[in-house]
Amino acid sequence: MFTGIVEEVGQVGAFEPHATGARITIRCSTVLEDLRTGASIAVNGVCLTAVAVSDGGFSADLAPETLKRSNLGDLAAQSPVNLERPLALGDRLSGHMVQGHVDGTAEFLSLDALGDGNWWLKVRVPAGLERYMIHKGSVTLDGVSLTIAELNGREVAVAIIPHTYENTRMRAYAPGSRINVEVDMVAKYIEKLIGR
Repeated sequence: MFTGIVEEVGQVGAFEPHATGARITIRCSTVLEDLRTGASIAVNGVCLTAVAVSDGGFSADLAPETLKRSNLGDLAAQSPVNLERPLALGDRLSGHMVQGHVDGTAEFLSLDALGDGNWWLKVRVPAGLERYMIHKGSVTLDGVSLTIAELNGREVAVAIIPHTYENTRMRAYAPGSRINVEVDMVAKYIEKLIGR
């Protein structure tokens, strides 16, 4: 379980495709403080298991499902990635409850400066995910807990404050970027219960 509060922007050191899946190596420092082999870590909002930990980073294996559902397969050496360690019992929940189970990837539409370091990020979510979103509800984009500011069909806009812009990988977004999306899990549970 995560909160969507990015602790560090790491960098891909290596991406090794396999016949099925892949292995990714991330260079980082802050999240290594208490990271050990077998521990969970969110990379762009995707919950991964650290399979090797060194002084300069960690490696994780990517299952075919992970590559299909997320943007991790788009990464290459030197790509920036958002990193967060799992929530510890008793920690403050600064964002919202994030599982690290990405529902799909959104299409980057625009990132417009609003002034004073504030930004307006607009994405188009995959068909079917918009039903789990509400105005002023929570959404996780590339592992960042954000508040939905505007909804127009599948187009979702969020306001980005200067701290979030400076301390996440958002500066790397460009036309064609795919952004990991995790909708609020409570909405999915409610839909299932009501459906019964």
